[in-house]
Amino acid sequence: MIVRRDLRMGLGNIAIMVAHAAVLSAEKSRLTDFAVFTRWLESGQAKVILKVQSLEELVELRQTAEDLSLSVVSIHGIDPMQAIKSTWTCICIGPAKSILVDRVTSHLKLL
Repeated sequence: MIVRRDLRMGLGNIAIMVAHAAVLSAEKSRLTDFAVFTRWLESGQAKVILKVQSLEELVELRQTAEDLSLSVVSIHGIDPMQAIKSTWTCICIGPAKSILVDRVTSHLKLL
């Protein structure tokens, strides 16, 4: 999962966003590629939370993941800096083999 830090969300909001991302990504995988979902489920449901500093970075990473045919879920939330405007707050890539996800995320830092 990759979270935008430029929004300055509190830890509670981040927890909510990544929880939504994890659930939606798992459900998408269960419905679209049950074998991948089962391997992920049986291997401990690995999750890593990384950070980016802008919407542009998040969009670029999403496109890179999609170009590699990886499953991606985008989570929208209220931008606390813009009152009511909705924006992407995080994305979740996978479940997928870590070697594939690393091709997109290996340069990012942990949240």
